[in-house]
Amino acid sequence: MAYLHLPVMLKEVLEYLQAKPGQKFIDGTLGGAGYTLALATALGKKGKVLALDLDGLAIKNAQDLLAEKKISNVVLISDNFKNLSSVIAANFPPGTKFDGLVLDLGLSSAQLEDETRGFSFKGERPLEMAFGPESERSTSAIVNQYPLLELTRIFREYGEERHAYQIAKALVAARREKKITTTAELVAVIERVIPIRYRTKIHPATRIFQALRMETNGELDALTAVLSQTTSILKPGGRLVVISFHSGEDRIVKRFLKNSPDFQILTKKPLVPSLEETEKNPRARSAKLRAAAKMNNF
Repeated sequence: MAYLHLPVMLKEVLEYLQAKPGQKFIDGTLGGAGYTLALATALGKKGKVLALDLDGLAIKNAQDLLAEKKISNVVLISDNFKNLSSVIAANFPPGTKFDGLVLDLGLSSAQLEDETRGFSFKGERPLEMAFGPESERSTSAIVNQYPLLELTRIFREYGEERHAYQIAKALVAARREKKITTTAELVAVIERVIPIRYRTKIHPATRIFQALRMETNGELDALTAVLSQTTSILKPGGRLVVISFHSGEDRIVKRFLKNSPDFQILTKKPLVPSLEETEKNPRARSAKLRAAAKMNNF
């Protein structure tokens, strides 16, 4: 399967990272390798890009692209970016610092189209939304075992779903009759709960699938963990760029930068994609970019 994914706000990301030949950068969310390839080109043969992703499809795709383009200055690692410090320690000399880090927290088009996993509510797929085999939770277990109030919480907090309690209650009732094993079964329960008059252009399952994916992969905890490591990972003047797609993610980044004495905020307000970009890539429409530079006195 071809790994298709357009890097969001690539031009803006590169402008804030300010990559120069010979420097070292981290792409914490490899995806379709858009940022990694652009950085590898900007850094030249003496530079280095450390690129991480939990998804084996992303790693394999990047390996093929790097071989095709004869790029040799990229280190590909299959791991969660929450483990960034230990990844660096295992693959670089002691004391290695980096000139920049980029995190794109969105789901890739390839993951949505992967019929072996349940990221998309279209079709009938296995009820599993793990980015990789190291995931601590099973989507199926969340749907079939979480108590009513815990399901309500994640649907409300991660999905920002106004009908969170009603959907959670319906799932609990449905699983008493039969274990929910496919995305189609889950969607059918959701569609029975959401009255037609409340439906918008967004499918009623969209927010629930987002919430389940975030809970399965512990995404907010991972983001908090990696941000806490940035001070020790980046050089003085090093750049941090984060692109988020969820209000909870953006709040975590905003709060971290606001409360950290180690960083100078470069984006007073988050940047959003241009109209031209969202027309070409509708999945970019909810993206928000925040950037900061590590202070020179740390």
